[in-house]
Amino acid sequence: MMERFSSESKEEMSNNSRVQILVVDDHAMSRKILAQLLTSAGYRCSQCEDGPKALEVIHARQPSLLLLDFDMPGLNGEEVLKRLRSDNDPAVAQIPAIMLTGHGSEASEVRCLQAGANDFVTKPINAAVLQARIETQLRLRSMRRQLERQNDELEEWRRNLERDLAAARLTQQSLIPHKPPRLPGWQVAACYRPVIQVGGDIYGWLPMKEGRILFWIADGTGHGAAAALLTTLAKLLFHHGSVEHNTPARIMEAVNHDFRSIFGARFFMTAMCVAVDPESGSASVVGAGHPPLLVVRHDSATESIASIAPPLGLLEHPEFTETLIDLESGDAFLLYTDGLFGSTKGERHRLTPKGLEKMLDHSAVSAEALLKGILDRAAPDEASDGSPDDVAALAVRRVA
Repeated sequence: MMERFSSESKEEMSNNSRVQILVVDDHAMSRKILAQLLTSAGYRCSQCEDGPKALEVIHARQPSLLLLDFDMPGLNGEEVLKRLRSDNDPAVAQIPAIMLTGHGSEASEVRCLQAGANDFVTKPINAAVLQARIETQLRLRSMRRQLERQNDELEEWRRNLERDLAAARLTQQSLIPHKPPRLPGWQVAACYRPVIQVGGDIYGWLPMKEGRILFWIADGTGHGAAAALLTTLAKLLFHHGSVEHNTPARIMEAVNHDFRSIFGARFFMTAMCVAVDPESGSASVVGAGHPPLLVVRHDSATESIASIAPPLGLLEHPEFTETLIDLESGDAFLLYTDGLFGSTKGERHRLTPKGLEKMLDHSAVSAEALLKGILDRAAPDEASDGSPDDVAALAVRRVA
């Protein structure tokens, strides 16, 4: 004989009233008693006397939970459940099911669970046990649906992110030069490899007054769409600075002022620029927190010019100091971001500027060969672990 369900609050009764439970049992009295107990607890209840009818009802209107008798003539509970669990409709296949069985043996319990039952209750049914297991399965069902909604939201967020990254990638690709400038007597080669679709590195070249060319490179904080926006801003600021000012130091001052006026001190970027006179080969170098400029001489000597000023955006009035160099035929310089300092193939530690100097090929016959040689050694494409940071590099070589 079954006891009545424990009394519940009005709020719980209201929540239960939204739950539809289907009772499947070939014994009319058992169905009636179960239906009365479920109704008194506030659940909505429907009944079926056999397995085929239950499958028909379930496909017509899916219940919240199924109470299924194990022993029924014809299509028994085990067979009904197996069909449900193999249904093509995930909503049908995942309906919580509690098997009602008169067998208390472990073998019977195993058969229930193997058939796909979420739980089972042994007859004679204890009402308190049945209610507790119903509530447990309903909570699990609610949690599963919540997880599915969260997964759907996460998937939608992922699709939106991919669309944003694709748009940012197209924008960034339009900003990064793909062809070297036509500069008689000089060779220019460049490389850009973001960690993901877009990154925080950017470079370029701009005409200056008196016929000079400004080669510049910058590395913003972060990766992804936000970093791509910083690179967009960097190109605009360097372009504006080169129009308004005639020295790399003044250009850096203008970029720093505008960058800081936009972000305060919340973001920063490293940068380095080289103003080259193509006719004489003289150049002025200014760095702001950026890795050293490497100068490769035709006589196999190497020079390193460090950044003196801090990264752009940190200080309101930093001092930018220019370093003067002369480039003769066969000399070259390398601008790059710190992505080249990532672990090289077969090495456990990060490179240093000195280590990078040793990798420079002084016998390289072109800017392209010089750049390819350093990339092959410091940031090979086939590295199994990939680069931990964006990689950008710019090689400029005088040939006449």
